Amino acid sequence: MPTEKVTFKGAYGDTLSAKIDWPEDGIKGWALFAHGFSIGKDLKPIRTISQTLVEEGYGMLRFDFTGLGQSEGNFSDTNFTSNCEDLRRASGFLRDNHEAPKILIGHSFGGTAALKVVDELPEIGAIATIGSPCDTSHIVHQFADQLSEIEEEGEAKVLLGGRPFVIKEQFLDDIGNQDIASEITNMDKPLMIFHSPQDRMVGIQNASHIYSKARHPKSFVSLDGADHLLLKNPKDAEYVARVLAAWAARYI
Repeated sequence: MPTEKVTFKGAYGDTLSAKIDWPEDGIKGWALFAHGFSIGKDLKPIRTISQTLVEEGYGMLRFDFTGLGQSEGNFSDTNFTSNCEDLRRASGFLRDNHEAPKILIGHSFGGTAALKVVDELPEIGAIATIGSPCDTSHIVHQFADQLSEIEEEGEAKVLLGGRPFVIKEQFLDDIGNQDIASEITNMDKPLMIFHSPQDRMVGIQNASHIYSKARHPKSFVSLDGADHLLLKNPKDAEYVARVLAAWAARYI
């Protein structure tokens, strides 16, 4: 699977790191992947999903949000709004340099951002979320014990996935001003929801909420036994990609 390293400018003008995974033969369509909160494009399950979609004939762009992975920028200055703008610019990069993406995929918080921006990307034919929260405030539980410090001091150092990050008050203000329920209700794209009933990070009720708010056509696939990051069983990520490729083919 040929992989090309590329860059583009993010929400704040920082250079964002991205990778394009190419199929060996013709491309059915392009897929754009948005990773979860504080993770990055090179997490093994994301690479597995990308590789599997490429085997199914899709071109794939995955990138690091501002301040994460190999992308430039200060993570503490980012928020949900900047993530959404990074995602728009990733789509614009594909549109300007290859072809606009036809499939939008988001894992966890990246899926929430995908739900927010998908109707702004007219070429998208289908959207899929994987273990995604139904609203932006859900992310607060990862550092709930330090909320008072953030509000009193303006920022706090928190541990996310065992790594230290600085969360500022502006981040809290930003997620508090989002209305994802309305975005889902008004969304006019075919939707596939992947979620594990055993997800301890983002409970299965989030999938139920997204499904209940979304219009048809919409589908739900239970990732029974999977963990939130799809790390426990490598076959879970491959399963997601195979099902997604078959489902999305009718919409591109």
